[in-house]
Amino acid sequence: MLNEVLVVCLEGDGIGPEITAAMKQVVDAATINQGLKIKWEDHRIGVSALEQGQDMLPPHVIERIQEVGVAIKGPTETPVGSGHRSVNVALRQALGLYANIRPVRWFSGVESPVKHPERVDLTIFRENTEDVYAGIEYAAGSDEARALHEFLHLPASISEESALGIKPISEKATRKLMRKAVAFALDSSLRRITVVHKGNIMKFTEGAFRSWAVDEAKRILRERFLDRGECVSEFSGCVPDGRVLVQERIADAMFQELILRPEEHEILVAPNLNGDYLSDAAAALVGGLGLAPGINIGEKVAVFEAVHGTAPDIAGQNVANPSALILSATLLLKHLGYADIAARIEHALGQLIKENTVTGDLFSLKRTGERLSCSDFGNRLSALLQSG
Repeated sequence: MLNEVLVVCLEGDGIGPEITAAMKQVVDAATINQGLKIKWEDHRIGVSALEQGQDMLPPHVIERIQEVGVAIKGPTETPVGSGHRSVNVALRQALGLYANIRPVRWFSGVESPVKHPERVDLTIFRENTEDVYAGIEYAAGSDEARALHEFLHLPASISEESALGIKPISEKATRKLMRKAVAFALDSSLRRITVVHKGNIMKFTEGAFRSWAVDEAKRILRERFLDRGECVSEFSGCVPDGRVLVQERIADAMFQELILRPEEHEILVAPNLNGDYLSDAAAALVGGLGLAPGINIGEKVAVFEAVHGTAPDIAGQNVANPSALILSATLLLKHLGYADIAARIEHALGQLIKENTVTGDLFSLKRTGERLSCSDFGNRLSALLQSG
């Protein structure tokens, strides 16, 4: 019996159309004779929508994603200084996509700046709707900035001509994110959750994030909850079966540990800004954003995306790497309940990478192999899936 599933597809800007075409081809090849047919419903967002006289995030697109429940998107461009809001931020807020989930793993054959990239295997849970990304900011010298300066009775050390922004962190959003992370840990049989924050400086925002997150983990895990002190004193630093270690790290120290001791972390939970920084830094350890998939998830809606940019310098040249969007599609397939098809795509992708049969950004001059265009990579991966 063939199961047809509708997916909203947002190709985005820049290299978006090229990598989206390759992604669709690969998914279609992988689902042949597997009881699944993805029906792609295409819509424009970003600059490509603006150029057609629409809003950068047209209301009808939001409505369709809400109706369908799942979408996959390429990168979108927000013109700098144009007055337009970030499409990504607006999309997350409009759909209530409270968690950004970024799995980070290394594929054998990918060159890395660290000696042991195979030790990096973690998932980052980033709060998606609050923090300084909430978009509450006022231009330097504006009436709004001056009024806020006066209302807050800011010290003289902060000029009245300063630009000002607001950093909201709420208990509700923090606990919701932590619930998602704990559920993921339990479902995946993972034992280590690290809450990342800068609460030593921002005590009432990120300090509160830390407190609420840890408290929520205690509430859910109960007797399975394990803190760092007990882990060290009672179990010599090892996490016993049936327990989940919930530890914390100051954000700047976490960047160091990503490089020095990544194997000590399986799940990171962070506020929006620090989560953004950590996600990209972690991706760099395993080959860069060209292999970085992501999920934005809400209560009833999930949007899967390549987390890299639009790369306007190479747009239209057929040289972009579609791997991040293809890996995002594997996350979509898992979300739909087709983990076996997702695993086939991941295995085939890993095989091409190991053989150095890749796009130019991943191609290694140190090994024999073949440098492929974006479309050729999609063709080769699709053929491999159909032959297997």
